[in-house]
Amino acid sequence: MGKIKETINKLAEKPWVNSLSVTAAAAVILELFIETFARHSLIQAVVFMFTSPLVFIINTLVIFLTLSIASLFRRRVFVFSIFAVIWIALGLVNGVILLKRMTPFTINDLAMLEDGVSILTNYLTTVQIVMLAAGIVLVAALFVILFIKGPKKKTKVRIKRNLTVFIIIAAVTAGSWAGGIRAGIVDSFFGNLAQGYADNGVVYSFITTWFNTGISKPKDYSEESILSIFRNGELENMDKLAEKESREDHPNIVFVQLESFVDPDLIGCIETSKTAAPYFKSLVDKCSSGYFIVPAVGAGTANTEFEAITGMSAKFFGPGEYPYKSVLRDTTMESIPFDLKRLGYSTHAIHNHRAVFYNRNEVFANLGFDDFDALEYMNNVEKTPKNWAKDNVLIGEIMEALTSTDTKDYVYTISVEGHGKYPTEQLIQNPEIEVTEAPSQEQKWQYEYYVNMVHSMDNFVKNLTAELEKFDEDVVLVMYGDHLPALDMKAEDMKSGSLYATQYVIWSNFEMEKEDHDVYAYQIGSYVLDRLGIHSGTLVSYNQNYYNDDDYKKNLKALGYDMLYGKRYVYGETEWKASDLKMGLRDIRIDKIVKIGSRYYIKGQNFTQYSYVTLDGEKLDTTFLSPTLLALEQKVDPNAAGELKVSQIEKYDTILSTTE
Repeated sequence: MGKIKETINKLAEKPWVNSLSVTAAAAVILELFIETFARHSLIQAVVFMFTSPLVFIINTLVIFLTLSIASLFRRRVFVFSIFAVIWIALGLVNGVILLKRMTPFTINDLAMLEDGVSILTNYLTTVQIVMLAAGIVLVAALFVILFIKGPKKKTKVRIKRNLTVFIIIAAVTAGSWAGGIRAGIVDSFFGNLAQGYADNGVVYSFITTWFNTGISKPKDYSEESILSIFRNGELENMDKLAEKESREDHPNIVFVQLESFVDPDLIGCIETSKTAAPYFKSLVDKCSSGYFIVPAVGAGTANTEFEAITGMSAKFFGPGEYPYKSVLRDTTMESIPFDLKRLGYSTHAIHNHRAVFYNRNEVFANLGFDDFDALEYMNNVEKTPKNWAKDNVLIGEIMEALTSTDTKDYVYTISVEGHGKYPTEQLIQNPEIEVTEAPSQEQKWQYEYYVNMVHSMDNFVKNLTAELEKFDEDVVLVMYGDHLPALDMKAEDMKSGSLYATQYVIWSNFEMEKEDHDVYAYQIGSYVLDRLGIHSGTLVSYNQNYYNDDDYKKNLKALGYDMLYGKRYVYGETEWKASDLKMGLRDIRIDKIVKIGSRYYIKGQNFTQYSYVTLDGEKLDTTFLSPTLLALEQKVDPNAAGELKVSQIEKYDTILSTTE
């Protein structure tokens, strides 16, 4: 070992080891490695290098700049290795993510790290998770050893010379980056995130998602420019219009966002033994429907949801950004829930997955929901073979929301049953729907699993409409897929010709005229309200009245900036205050605490498997026995028994709510 270390130390002192040429060569190799994993092909990475040489150079310069930092330290090998491993990790993570979904790795995925860890078991096997953890531990250990035992330059670092060279490299990199944008060599906006990464390179694109966030300020931003978007008197009369519409009779409104749902008959590369979504197909034929244009493919549920709830396009934000993970965590935004509350509606959000996913337990208050009913507040939840909650549980939750108030209700429901990852082996024995044609055996099993999930969701839709048909109040039900599934599909495989088009249907338990046309996700709410004679609301009114204007999207973006980042000129004195969001639809309460032997039992109402006895905010060992009974499995001071509470605690120990 001593001789090996001595040899490494000698090599570290060689001029060629510290030369810029070696660093440059390493940068080229790392860039090729990253693009190879992104494209899942070394040949395609080489093709990218020669067909887009200037783009390749810009990406390589960024890597070269970071590796050059090592020249400023005596432990050059250690520092160099840190940056090299970071770039290798970026390439590996992006490549793996692209195997699991159709959108690449962005800086926003790091912001969602907790969410990603929470669903890791849905994407990786236990063995793969163990290997991943072992790999991380091994790399960390190697870095510790390298720091302690690794080579260290014996002579003093020529800091002035090296720093000057580094500054020159930084200036060249920054100039190439800025010049590339001005010359149109690389893009500053990605209409299609996956295509943006393919065209601009992973390194450039990833960094762009880091620095390019929020909605950019309009060049002519002023009170006059914002108010001039609307016709004279339109904004001033908004309150009067809301007051007038509050006296009118409107139906209940239920939105159901179906996870990864699309009729498989619209996917040209899938052949099935029979139609997977016959009921939804029948609704398309007899109800108002059309293509539903969404902002994401293969993932990005929360951005489709954001658009449908607010009327604002998620594409106005930075590439890959989720407003739920950024601005909406601490900023209120006018939304359809807020607008409908002014008309006397109660507003409910329902999701059969974790409440903290995408920060919904925080964000929904800033979007005006009165309550949020998540998985932790539901009983009798069935699971798919991939451990996602089945959607049938949502029927009872929707009906509970509609019957829990004396007012009209707006219910936004987010389904999860159709979620990927879709297995490459057969998980469903004797499936009701068989895939009869697929490009490969692995894809056959993926397709077959997916189409059977779609079939199950189609039955959910059928059962839901049957329940709503019997409901004694008028109700409009709006349903659509949030994005296409994360399957290996191309635009030419879709009968729509697009990877960003699902379908929507508007069903009602009263007569509504059938109207068919395509809508963007951010237009669906305004369109439905227009059909119901509701026109109050800033973005509702704008999307209803100006969608044919030449400056429609430009002005919509300006409104988004003003509402979320600007001075809110559009509102004048009006303020939107976050709602007092209640978690769960049903009151969870303790009726009695009983001691039998040495054990305490808590009798009450509406407990679930996520109900835990707590004392002074501390989670205690609890057994769920029934919706009315919990057993406390650990000893507590008898004097403190009267202070026991029941809290809903999600799987990673976030307390969502606690009994009074």
